Amino acid sequence: MLDRIINETLNAIEHSKEDIFEIAEAAKGEQRRLQNELENLRNELKHVIDQVDRLELMYRRSRVRLMEVSRDFNKYTDEDIRAAYENAQKIQVQLAVEREKEQNMRKRRDELERSIAGMDNMVRKADDLVSKVDLALSFLKGNMNFFNSNPNASTQERQWMGARIILAQEDERRRVAREIHDGPAQAMANVVLRAEFCEKLLENKRPEINKELTELKEVVKQSLKEVRRIIFNLRPMTLDDLGLAPTLRRYAEEFKEREGLETVVTVRGEDRRLDPSVEVTVFRLVQEALNNIKKHAKVDRATVVLEFGKERLNLRVIDKGRGFDPVKVHKEVAGKQSFGLLSMKERVELLNGEFELTSAPGKGTTIRVSIPITPVENEEEGKVTEE
Repeated sequence: MLDRIINETLNAIEHSKEDIFEIAEAAKGEQRRLQNELENLRNELKHVIDQVDRLELMYRRSRVRLMEVSRDFNKYTDEDIRAAYENAQKIQVQLAVEREKEQNMRKRRDELERSIAGMDNMVRKADDLVSKVDLALSFLKGNMNFFNSNPNASTQERQWMGARIILAQEDERRRVAREIHDGPAQAMANVVLRAEFCEKLLENKRPEINKELTELKEVVKQSLKEVRRIIFNLRPMTLDDLGLAPTLRRYAEEFKEREGLETVVTVRGEDRRLDPSVEVTVFRLVQEALNNIKKHAKVDRATVVLEFGKERLNLRVIDKGRGFDPVKVHKEVAGKQSFGLLSMKERVELLNGEFELTSAPGKGTTIRVSIPITPVENEEEGKVTEE
């Protein structure tokens, strides 16, 4: 009975998460529609403002003309005066119409901007709610892999580690969602707007279409590049295909191109395939370390040394930056949801490895990691090999 109640509760929460997600997607669709309408309205408003400025100038000139013909009865006839008056009156009416149109369009523009801001707030709250519901589901379901693999762990240790793992997963999901939202999602929205603009140019046979299509292609190329970068950061395929050392070299090259931090990767010993858990852990360590160097060290160069021993894999990440006080930083992050250095240490300890950080203000930082390694089974030959 208890299991049935728990399962029904989990199912209800799961369905609620899907409903919230659908609401969020609908809100995003409406937000895109409003943004498109706002963009079109801004273009129309600009045209109306130009028209108002032009009519105001014409009206001032017509008033001057009317005063001129009205003063000189000897030079101008009644017909001239009437024509000048009618022209000034006509322009005045047109100006009043355009001013009213401008006022209405400005009002509609402000309403759209408020609606978009409100919709953006709704989308962010819905996304945050989905994230929290997902986190609650993760807590309820638990991390069975960890618990099953650690039968001797105390209840408190299981709860603590389970919470750490789930929060780390949630932090990673939030980071990826933010990258996708700020990068490819925004670019795709821009692609949609540009494509619609190109359609209008094609309908009117405007010559600007070639330029717009060229810029549209460039936006798509940049979006594809950004998506590939996010995929690589999530799980580089070279890690599965080629192994740890080639993946680190490639990541160092891309990190230099993207962030401007030159990273020298040195490999010592016999480069060989390791257990996937070891490879992905070391890759994440280097990834996190380089990000920290870029953010805090204030240098343009770092060094990564990867050493393959017979029984252990050793890693060093070195920078000659401004350094910091590890004890002070540890106290500052204690009790907070910070998954930087603490997460690196936990990853290593889960593999029975050793983690050491050496740093001091003005003297740079060095991270040393040593992880025991075992031979990997050759799937084709069905035997254990060191290659």
